[in-house]
Amino acid sequence: MVLNRQKKIPIAEQPLTEFLGKILQELNFAQAEVSIAFVSDAEMAKWNQTFRHKKGPTDVLSFPAISKRRAERHAKRKDADVKSPVSTGGFLGDIAIAPETARRYAKENGRTLDNEIRMLMLHGVLHLMGYDHDGKSDYGQMNQIEQKLRRRLGLA
Repeated sequence: MVLNRQKKIPIAEQPLTEFLGKILQELNFAQAEVSIAFVSDAEMAKWNQTFRHKKGPTDVLSFPAISKRRAERHAKRKDADVKSPVSTGGFLGDIAIAPETARRYAKENGRTLDNEIRMLMLHGVLHLMGYDHDGKSDYGQMNQIEQKLRRRLGLA
């Protein structure tokens, strides 16, 4: 589900909802649910301060429905009847995107706003799935997956 909760930058929700479906299909999570909210820079700055203890807006924040540790513990269970919400295509979580910040980054990197937003959607979904790009915990795995999917989704 894609929701536009800001007014400064026009957002076409339907094409982005369809693109979210393509992302989930590429990741073999076609039955999973994700909500994406487009929010103002002011709102994003509040969330960035609250959840990451960083000042100012960021382009994207992800809020997984289950923690990575809980998902890993769940996956180790021997009980075949108990499945992780992620593995069954349940609710993966929420993503917030700040189009104003995305527009600035798109300009800086020579990309269109539409491509920037789509890349942020992909990036956010990967975070919901437990990937992280800190280099310590994933050894570059998130970046490799993201680059491959960017090409497959026409974002490279």
